[in-house]
Amino acid sequence: MMTPKSSLFLGISCVAAIAVVGCVFELTSGAPDWGSALTTGVLVACLPLSVWAFLEAVKDAKNNL
Repeated sequence: MMTPKSSLFLGISCVAAIAVVGCVFELTSGAPDWGSALTTGVLVACLPLSVWAFLEAVKDAKNNL
């Protein structure tokens, strides 16, 4: 059962995953708009955030069944 808490975590996970995909495309294009260092930093920060938030959303939803 989805709760506001699990919905929030799922939303965070989706936004972070979109940022990861965008960073990968920017880095592979050869000329990132924000520079390589900042784009790589966003990628490194958002990848574990996306996984963590998704797992928290699943755990919260399973706890509220």
